[in-house]
Amino acid sequence: MPIYEYQVKNACLAETSCEGTIEVFARISDPELSACPVCGAQVIRVISASNNSIGGKHLLKEKHFSERGFTQYRKAGGGVYEKTAGNGPQTIAADS
Repeated sequence: MPIYEYQVKNACLAETSCEGTIEVFARISDPELSACPVCGAQVIRVISASNNSIGGKHLLKEKHFSERGFTQYRKAGGGVYEKTAGNGPQTIAADS
């Protein structure tokens, strides 16, 4: 079941902690809330970012960086970074 976020529009009518935003577990087919289930104050549904996991491991491969014009570096130690992909300089070192 998805989690829906609602923002309490007016001040909380009871002395509870539902001021600000509340989260509600509900089915997709359930109607949208119009009032806080705890205190009855008017609420508005907030669109929030979803937390989806997709197979994006291929996006971190050196070939992916090179094909798109980026340069990838890995830390070699002592403030030195070595190129692993792309057209940039072989190494980047921090000034002492």
